[in-house]
Amino acid sequence: MAFFLKLSLVALVATLACGHCMAQSPAAPGPAPAGPVNLTAILEKAGQYTTFMRLLASTQVGNQIANQVNTSTEGMTVFAPTDNAFQNLKPGTINNLSDQDQVKLVLNHVLPKFNSFDNFETISNPVRTQATGDDGEAFTLEIVSIGNRQVNVSSGKVTTQLNNALREKFPLAVYQVDKVLLPPALFEAKSPKSSPVGSATKPKSSDSKSDGKAAEGPATDSADAEAKDNGVYGLKSMGMGFVAVVGILTTGFLF
Repeated sequence: MAFFLKLSLVALVATLACGHCMAQSPAAPGPAPAGPVNLTAILEKAGQYTTFMRLLASTQVGNQIANQVNTSTEGMTVFAPTDNAFQNLKPGTINNLSDQDQVKLVLNHVLPKFNSFDNFETISNPVRTQATGDDGEAFTLEIVSIGNRQVNVSSGKVTTQLNNALREKFPLAVYQVDKVLLPPALFEAKSPKSSPVGSATKPKSSDSKSDGKAAEGPATDSADAEAKDNGVYGLKSMGMGFVAVVGILTTGFLF
C-alpha cells in the first residue's frame, strides 16, 4: 500500500513539473502581417523626390495609388522623376498646366501592373499608363530592355533610362527616372482645324460678282461715250443746216 502511495506522489510531482515547464516556454508568435504599402514613405526615405511628392499630394494621385496598390491583384509600377528632372524643365512647364492636365501628367508615370526589371524584357509595347486623354484613349509608353537591368522608357516626346529601383517587390515597384515623362498629348501643339467648304467658296462668289461689275463698267462707259458722240454730231449737223437756210434766204433778198 505504501508503495502505491509513493508511486502516486511521484507521478503527481512529475505532472506538476511538466506543466510548469510548458507555462514558462510559450510558443513563439508568427510573423506580423505586413502593413499597407506607402509610396510617400518610400520616396521620403530615398530623398530627392520633393517635387514629385508635392504633385502626388496636390493631384490626389498619391491617395489613389495607396488605395489601389493595397487592393489590386495586379499591383502597380511607378516611375518617379527626381527633383533635378523637374528643375531641367523650361520655366512654367508644370505651372502652366490646368489641374486636370497635372493629374494626367502624374498618372502618365504610373502603370496599372507590377513590373520587375525581368518583366521589362518581355513586355509588349505600347504600354498603357493610368492616364487618359479627353477622347478616352490611354496615354502609352514605349519600354525597351537592353539587358543587364538597363531599361529605356519613352513617352514619345522624352526618352530616359530607369537607373535605380527604389522598391521592386510586389505589389509595388518604384523606379527612378532622370527626366519627366511629358506626354505628347499635353505638350505638342495641335494642328489647326481646316476651314469649312462653304467658307472657302465665299471668296469665289464675291470675286465673281466684283468681276461682273467690273466687266459691266467699261460697257456702260462706252455707251455713254457713244451717246455723247452722237449728240455732238447731231448738234453739228443742225448747226450746218441752219447756216445753209440763212444763206439761201439772204441770197433771195439780194436778187
